[in-house]
Amino acid sequence: MNRSQAAKVAAHTRWSKETDRSAATSAGRSAFLARFAAQVDPEMRLDPAERDKRARNAMRAHMIALRAKQP
Repeated sequence: MNRSQAAKVAAHTRWSKETDRSAATSAGRSAFLARFAAQVDPEMRLDPAERDKRARNAMRAHMIALRAKQP
């Protein structure tokens, strides 16, 4: 079994036992969004709601760009 296959087995095993997927991934999602918040407002001067809105738009733009790179 190669590394990719082993990782898939591990992921499927974990999710077969997990009852609340959203809670299990919330820390990662928060950290990912925080990265975009820091990009759009590095000095943290914006209203938190506006910063969150801009960060979510930056994240969407990033995801679209990633999809465009796929063959």
